[in-house]
Amino acid sequence: MKMNRILFVFGTRPEAIKMAPVVQAFRSAAAFETKLCVTGQHREMLNQVLSLFSIQPDFDLDVMQPDQQLANVTASLLRRASALYQQWRPDLVMVQGDTITTFAASLAAFYAKIPIAHVEAGLRTGNKYSPWPEEVNRCFTDVLASWHFAPTENARDNLLSEGIDPATVIVTGNTGVDAMMQMVSRLENDPKLQSIYDEQFSYLSSNRRLVLVTGHRRENFGQGLRRICMALRELARREDIEIMYPVHLNPNVQLAVEKLLGKQRNIWLVPPQEYLAFLYLLQRCYMIVCDSGGIQEEAPYLGKPVLLVRDTTERSEAVDAGTVKIVGTGVQKIIREANRLLDDPIAYWDMAGARSPFGQGNAAVRIVQHFERLKLLRRKSTDKPAFQTSGLRSMAAPGKAQEKSRADCHPLGNETATGISFGK
Repeated sequence: MKMNRILFVFGTRPEAIKMAPVVQAFRSAAAFETKLCVTGQHREMLNQVLSLFSIQPDFDLDVMQPDQQLANVTASLLRRASALYQQWRPDLVMVQGDTITTFAASLAAFYAKIPIAHVEAGLRTGNKYSPWPEEVNRCFTDVLASWHFAPTENARDNLLSEGIDPATVIVTGNTGVDAMMQMVSRLENDPKLQSIYDEQFSYLSSNRRLVLVTGHRRENFGQGLRRICMALRELARREDIEIMYPVHLNPNVQLAVEKLLGKQRNIWLVPPQEYLAFLYLLQRCYMIVCDSGGIQEEAPYLGKPVLLVRDTTERSEAVDAGTVKIVGTGVQKIIREANRLLDDPIAYWDMAGARSPFGQGNAAVRIVQHFERLKLLRRKSTDKPAFQTSGLRSMAAPGKAQEKSRADCHPLGNETATGISFGK
């Protein structure tokens, strides 16, 4: 089974962040022809990340419509991904995480009998409705995948308990840590960039501790999000803190948050922040209240306690390590646990000083090395000369941008895109 032609498929900002180091690593290895397909699931936020990591997509499925239902976006992704696979037949489709894009792209590849590699495989809550629909998306993708890149030993154990072939499971660490370390290094080593963000957020007080908030998951839409906002409004009565909430673009989030928290004292409602700006805030904040998956992996490396406003987490390692505490969406519990971290230095440092369990920032390198070893083994078994590789470029610097604009991305439906060959 050859794997020269690799197609990366993703659509949301978190997927882009976590796949960027993997794309960079593969494009630094001479043995592979790689192309990138985006679905447009998070159009504005996605483009920011691609620009930051100097990555240009080759194909754009452009599936999103305002307030689109899950069934409709899944069907659209399945149709368009299937057509793309027929046009540019990859040897391997690589997906990440637990989104609708991840599952639909994998199902389309399965129908086309194309092997699938799943980055960040094996995370589980054991509750198919939490997170919803992400838990099922990830489980289905793991069933379909030929290769499972698990971020932790716990994720590997989950896969093995479900009957996944151990030979297909590789523990790598989390690629989100790769991305974060690359960008934090950029912030720390570029005083001019640091000063830009100092100026951008100059309205934040140096005398108040910053509580950083994210809240956007589907299972919290409605009453869950309302309760979170009520807790934040009560916390904001404290004179020693201020709260910043980058509000997701989804109208189910924006309307509820603006109604409950708009014009409240000590609360800053801001648009979604580009990745570097958010990392700046993550470094500056005292603690995080969130329902995010990726922040559970990022915050521990920066020594920031996380109160998770969900009932479950697929990243149980963070809870076991003490860096994350699940508090749910009950108003009084959120307030009580936040006040405990704000008032009790021992409780705070128990969480802030805990060791992160998500790898050392070399996950992307391990993924590429896995496929390089497979190619070497196949060469050896057929007595053919081994291929030559240029080696892996350091993850400290982003890969060279492809010299084409988004206008050159092939929008599905136009089968004669100039300069792009779809043949074998």
